[in-house]
Amino acid sequence: MHHPLENIHPQNFKLYFWLFLAATLAIMAIMNVVGAPLITPQAPAGIISYELSGAVPKAEFILNSWDQNARLHAAFSLGFDYLFMLAYSTTIALACLWAGRMAQRRKWPLAGMARPLAWTQWLAALLDGIENLGLILILFGPVIDPWPVIARWCAILKFSLIFLGMIYAFYGLVVSLLPRMAPEVS
Repeated sequence: MHHPLENIHPQNFKLYFWLFLAATLAIMAIMNVVGAPLITPQAPAGIISYELSGAVPKAEFILNSWDQNARLHAAFSLGFDYLFMLAYSTTIALACLWAGRMAQRRKWPLAGMARPLAWTQWLAALLDGIENLGLILILFGPVIDPWPVIARWCAILKFSLIFLGMIYAFYGLVVSLLPRMAPEVS
């Protein structure tokens, strides 16, 4: 199925990629600063520990390790993450499409994986949004099932899809740096 990002004119494709990458990195830097108070002995990975808690007692354990200031940071982080979802998912989707173009032009295998992997990046963002909804509900309300479990599984699937997209983007980089397997197709 055609991906909407394929409608970007080839001359502008790199520009969009670099703009989204810059936005992704800038938002990531802000989120790292905002998330610093969330790192505790009970949550050594900060917000990621919370995302992966997976059970009411573990989520309560993490929340109880955060003071009021840390909880405000968590709330901001979870809200700001919705902007991050747009940025990272589009950046990785663009990288996947670029990798597929490189593989196709240079007659490398796996060129057909570009579109499905680009779509899965937006699926990762959707899973991230569902995960955040659950985390926000238990941050501001009672810590009840099934939200910690839902958040955990959404996080695991999200991270898996992001990882696959990044591996494919790296594959595209390798394809672009290594000699052609066959003459380039125009």
